Amino acid sequence: MDTRPIGVFDSGLGGLTALRELARIMPEEDLVYFGDTGRVPYGSRSREVIIKYAQQDMSFLRTFRPKAVVIACGTVSTTALDVLREENPIPVFGVVESAASAAAHVTKNGRVGLIGTQASIRSGAYERALSSLRPDVDVTARACPLLVPLVENGRFRPGDSVAETVAAEYLAPVKAAGVDTLILGCTHYPLMKSIIGEYMGPDVALVDVGEQCARWVKRQLELDGLRNERPGAGRHRYFVSDSTEDFASLASIFLREDVTGEVEQVDITAY
Repeated sequence: MDTRPIGVFDSGLGGLTALRELARIMPEEDLVYFGDTGRVPYGSRSREVIIKYAQQDMSFLRTFRPKAVVIACGTVSTTALDVLREENPIPVFGVVESAASAAAHVTKNGRVGLIGTQASIRSGAYERALSSLRPDVDVTARACPLLVPLVENGRFRPGDSVAETVAAEYLAPVKAAGVDTLILGCTHYPLMKSIIGEYMGPDVALVDVGEQCARWVKRQLELDGLRNERPGAGRHRYFVSDSTEDFASLASIFLREDVTGEVEQVDITAY
């Protein structure tokens, strides 16, 4: 039994999609979440800057002596995962492999859509992972740089005309390609799942990268003998690099529990 916490980080609010699933399927585990809200979004940054930010995020989480860290960020997973794994002696999990595996299994017609940040799409990581699993899969990828700022500002609910218009513009060429599966390649995007699903239609399966990653992490921790099997609910701690109030408000809505007063601000540049 390993009672050390699991660290989770993202550029902002999106990683909560992974944390929520981690908490649901492993309720006894302690979780430490860091959202780099002061520097969100990561997706429009250069590779060098993304790696620098990711290294600082990892350094902060390592102060809690975690048994594993989950990169609940599509941009960092596609850009800096190898670097972080090389630099850190603990298991480091990204979101690409698990999402690609799910999409390869779900698609029936071999046409898979992919939406992500500019950095994620530029990396080609999801396409490479899919190709290694199913060489016959045809991927239609689309960068959606405005979706993360919309989510970070709470514009992700059905009926929000701005969010619906922006999503439709990005998704139009993906839908036109006849995909039957769509990878939401950024952990922010599942917060817009209702809007995206409504536009794509009921015949298109949506792959939630945060959800798939959480399930993957559980299996790997079990295989490595790192699960916490003590009875009772684990402790969840939240840290951000900018306003705690804004994050707490949106996080409380999404997690369906009040985290107001539980969020702490840190100076991430000190790490």
